[in-house]
Amino acid sequence: MMGYDKYLARNKKRRILENTLLLWALFGGSIGTGFGMWVFKHKTSKRSFLWKFWSIVLFQFLVVLALYFTDTI
Repeated sequence: MMGYDKYLARNKKRRILENTLLLWALFGGSIGTGFGMWVFKHKTSKRSFLWKFWSIVLFQFLVVLALYFTDTI
């Protein structure tokens, strides 16, 4: 998604909404989003996007920790 959005940006085409990119990250794509940001150098200077992205990563990490340390399943 990050690579495709970078392609669209370079070719001055209609872009993928930031909220859509963040939703992909929220629902399991945070590793891919982070990797795409690094590989394509995309959205790395947008502070608002970075704050939201890292908040999602922190939230996912806390959920995993909570699931790991919870005895009920």
